[in-house]
Amino acid sequence: MAEFKLAYAITLKHEGGYSNDPDDAGGETYKGIARRFHPSWVGWQIIDKSKQLSNFPNSLKENNNLDLLVSNFYEAFYWDVNLLSEFPSQQIANEMFDTGVNMGIGRAAKFLQRALNALNSNGKVYEDIVEDGKVGANTIKALKACIAYRGDEYIYKVMNILQGMHYIEYMTKSPIQEKYAYGWLKRVDFIKN
Repeated sequence: MAEFKLAYAITLKHEGGYSNDPDDAGGETYKGIARRFHPSWVGWQIIDKSKQLSNFPNSLKENNNLDLLVSNFYEAFYWDVNLLSEFPSQQIANEMFDTGVNMGIGRAAKFLQRALNALNSNGKVYEDIVEDGKVGANTIKALKACIAYRGDEYIYKVMNILQGMHYIEYMTKSPIQEKYAYGWLKRVDFIKN
């Protein structure tokens, strides 16, 4: 079964420290936690107090309590909610977690569900599942069946294709977002077989 700590280590490489970019839809962020979307996160209290220090935001790097709050937040809101510990593939759990952090847990789940429906050989391997953006027993069952049938590589590929297309569509609708293109596209990966 998949492990949170492995996925978390990968995702933190993409998430910087403190940022307050007015063009970022999340506004003020710390390690990817957007204040606009998570205003009640207790870590903001520590960050607000640290703003008074002369070495802010570097002072945040030395705060172990803040690091623990970040880890606990990610585990509860991006790992546990999508049942990622039940995934038989660490690679797919990593992808779900990272996509969820960057694009939302519902979108990550829909990418997985859409990939699973595309790879079931028209229902011959397993039945289509509802693409509702919520990982439950049917999604886990389909994931296990798909992996048993052909492994996890194709699921991973389709999820990354969908992720990349979402970025392109988002930048097309809002060209100011193109400044994030290279950072976003670092999160899109493919296995070449």
